[in-house]
Amino acid sequence: MAQKMETKSKILIIDDEEVVLDSCAQILKGSDYQLATATDGTSGLALVKEYQPDLIFVDLKMPGISGFEVLEKIHEIDSTIVAVVITGFATVSSAVDAMKAGAYDFLPKPFTPDEFRMITHRGIERRKLVLETIALRREKDMLREQFASIVSHELKAPLGAVQQNLFALEFDLADLLNEEQKGKIGRIKIRIDELLQMINSWLRVISVDINKLKDGFVQLPISTPISNALESVASLATRKNIEITSEIGENLHPILGDSLSLSEVFVNILGNSIKYSPDGTKVVVKAEEHGNNISVSIKDSGIGISQEDLPHVFDGFYRGKSGQEAASGYGIGLAVTRQIVEAHAGSIVVESEVGQGTTFIVNLPVAAA
Repeated sequence: MAQKMETKSKILIIDDEEVVLDSCAQILKGSDYQLATATDGTSGLALVKEYQPDLIFVDLKMPGISGFEVLEKIHEIDSTIVAVVITGFATVSSAVDAMKAGAYDFLPKPFTPDEFRMITHRGIERRKLVLETIALRREKDMLREQFASIVSHELKAPLGAVQQNLFALEFDLADLLNEEQKGKIGRIKIRIDELLQMINSWLRVISVDINKLKDGFVQLPISTPISNALESVASLATRKNIEITSEIGENLHPILGDSLSLSEVFVNILGNSIKYSPDGTKVVVKAEEHGNNISVSIKDSGIGISQEDLPHVFDGFYRGKSGQEAASGYGIGLAVTRQIVEAHAGSIVVESEVGQGTTFIVNLPVAAA
């Protein structure tokens, strides 16, 4: 049976002292690594491009290009390469400066063979973790794209076609159907519409493009998305005879964000508050400024959330036991809400007890002056 060949990890040492290069080579002799050396920063950087190492040891004090410059250039060439600084002038400040320049660790001279082996092993393991993380993120993005494609084309398109044909059939048979048959077609239309709504919710969760969202950020008052959301849920609140009061503080600083997506945040929260609250109760919306944050709280007098369900309310497709009998849904809205809030560099928390109502608190940073 043919065995899989494993590529040896590559190490590059950049140091102007031949004795250091020789001693490091001796320490690693017979180990499972490939080793290359350079005596100055310029030749070392040329080797980085050619040799493509996993781990680089860099001396801070070298003639010509300094170790700090080498670190910065390494990061520009390949930010996944792990760099370790070695120097005979070890100070706390130099260690901090090296970390800021992109170093993973710090090794003062003189060092023992065991210290060098240990930090080499840690550096190589770090490199493997970085590459595995990138690969997993890429795989996740691919799965997301594939799932979006499957949901959109394999489910949404056929259902849309069924819906259109059903509309046409209902029109053609309008004079021939009795009341019972019309009722059956009406129920079919409702179920198809619910399926399409669910598919659109799935697509919304997997298609929130955070970077694209940030490109459209502008300064705006927090009252704008709140007012839009209150207008959107007004009819739902009226049907349940639920009073919504809003208390927006005066002279609040503007935030930096996207008005449409933030309106969606507050619509999702207010919609849940209304759905899970008894008829004739009240929902209170407050916006206040605390330090560098605008805090928006939405408090209801609803059925509340159990301590068991509380940690999962922002998970996609999760529906708590306490809410299953109160309203239908797919557990999507709050997952999207958290994505949008985090895209605005904000946070969202929930406080609740069964039978005591629920309070959602959205914190958003004020826009820089």
